[in-house]
Amino acid sequence: MTVRTRFAPSPTGYLHIGGVWSALFGWLYARKHGGQFLLRIEDTDTKRTVPGAIENLMNSLRWFGLDWDEGPDIGGPYGPYIQTQRAELYQEYANWLVGHGWAYKCFATPEELAEMRQKKVPGGYDRRYREFPARETAELEAQGKPYVIRFKMPLAGETAVPDLLRGNVIFKNNQFNDYILLKSNGLPTYHLAHLVDDHLMKISHVTRGVEWLNTAPIHVNLYQAFGWQMPVLVHLPVILNPSGKGKLSKRHHSFLDEGTKVLVRADEYVSAGYLPEAVVNFLANIGWSFGDDREKFTVVEALERFELADISPAPVKLPYSKLEWLNGQYIQEMDAVELAKALKPFLEREGWEVNVESLILVMPAMKPRMKTFPDAIPFLRFLFDEVPLTATAATLSDNKLPPQAAKAAFQEVRDYVTAVQPFDVATIGPALSEIGAKYTSNHKPGPFLGKLRLGITGQEVSPPVFESMVALGRARTLVRLDEMIALFS
Repeated sequence: MTVRTRFAPSPTGYLHIGGVWSALFGWLYARKHGGQFLLRIEDTDTKRTVPGAIENLMNSLRWFGLDWDEGPDIGGPYGPYIQTQRAELYQEYANWLVGHGWAYKCFATPEELAEMRQKKVPGGYDRRYREFPARETAELEAQGKPYVIRFKMPLAGETAVPDLLRGNVIFKNNQFNDYILLKSNGLPTYHLAHLVDDHLMKISHVTRGVEWLNTAPIHVNLYQAFGWQMPVLVHLPVILNPSGKGKLSKRHHSFLDEGTKVLVRADEYVSAGYLPEAVVNFLANIGWSFGDDREKFTVVEALERFELADISPAPVKLPYSKLEWLNGQYIQEMDAVELAKALKPFLEREGWEVNVESLILVMPAMKPRMKTFPDAIPFLRFLFDEVPLTATAATLSDNKLPPQAAKAAFQEVRDYVTAVQPFDVATIGPALSEIGAKYTSNHKPGPFLGKLRLGITGQEVSPPVFESMVALGRARTLVRLDEMIALFS
């Protein structure tokens, strides 16, 4: 059997991180078994469709590295891959069910349905048109009366839903109503559309949220009515808030105990400064274990071990606190050029003009200080903002570097920086350390270099002083040294 999986979101808003998680598991399984991964847009709820949502979700999936073999933008042998473009197909299959006695046309008006709900009719509908005479049905249709098509759910007995993670889940049929398959506007509901598409697109495995398990009996009975083989159903576990209290919401943010907002929009992870490979690694750890007590692994490594059957069906807390740690690990593995280029747009977002060559100089020192890209902003502000020196003679000196010694040391540094060639870290590092040891009372460079860094950057936190000076440039370093020396006049 050729493995074919799909991700089928509705363009009713942004892509939720839980949707990315579901897509990831289907994508991993298809790639692991040499199959195909499809993107299908389920847009039949036209009232809730948001302009631009399809482009947004496709861009988000691409950012995470989840590519597809067939989809609305690239086509494929079973297209179109947007459901509103397949409306006639669903009408054909809905009418086939009617013609073969598995479904019926229901002419219940909104007023009638409201009355049924008011009377608390189970399911909000009393099946009054289920066995309606064919002649009278034809008369109502000839009069132009609007109708929906409903499926004839079995009235007794049980339906077993085969789920890969849970085995057969048994449901009593009498708890279900006759679900609508085709709406009065000619568009299908999810129950019909996804099933027809999965069959025609030869989907072998369906990964979806466990919230769909309770309505899966209608899908089982629909497959039986059509005489089609069902795909393997994989109902993924509920993702809980990090606290373990309640399901991770699509509409409401949750917060960690220290007040950190939990990101739920997929595109928020881009703007928040996370790496796609780190977020994918993070998501793969939810409900599935790589093994060997490893939480950090690449997609390639995951592909070697991943199986849908190994996913735990139990509800799982979002391990959000581990995301920053993982992201920091991936940042530390980046080379200086790659990191500088990745950081550039986040600095430009502050309104700064960024020279990547200057950034490269401080990237090795910045790696261990960053969990996300915006973490670099307070460290690197001195490179871009012309902030007046706020240090004083007192803050640039101490008992190991008295004021007169500090002034003399800074002056010697200024003379050295003016003439030294080349002006790079390898050259200035030993020389500045030697100057520091010369003027401190303990003859160690550390106390001096800390004051020099404070004066040069004007910040309590910044990269090491040698890298900071070279990144700042000779001219701006000399200006800052002049300001520092003037404090001791």
